[in-house]
Amino acid sequence: MSSKSPGHQKWPDHKVREEPVQQAMEVEVAGTIVATSSNVIKVVEDKSPVRYYFPRADVRMEKLKRSQTTTECPFKGHASYYSLNLGERQLDDAVWTYEDPYQEHLALKEYMAFYDDKYPEIHVRAKG
Repeated sequence: MSSKSPGHQKWPDHKVREEPVQQAMEVEVAGTIVATSSNVIKVVEDKSPVRYYFPRADVRMEKLKRSQTTTECPFKGHASYYSLNLGERQLDDAVWTYEDPYQEHLALKEYMAFYDDKYPEIHVRAKG
């Protein structure tokens, strides 16, 4: 059961905008495509990098391993993290998802974002 975001109540001027992306997007990591989707949500948040959220169904989940890491965003909710398996190495906590986001961001449920600013191997881009 999702609840109201405490962040939006406490800081009403802080903007978190969700916009559907009009074109297909992909995530490439060290030469391997790990996500391709035409249903990506672009999240533009004050003081944060732009993020692209991919539907879980369009992510190659066999490349991900759930980690113990969780964080809380006062605006979006509790995030669960996944490490990305590249075969010979692993990118720890490179992907996150809000499994039960706050009411204001229910569109992000079952969507996953990639830490392309933390890991230079991760490329999120328009497909084609």
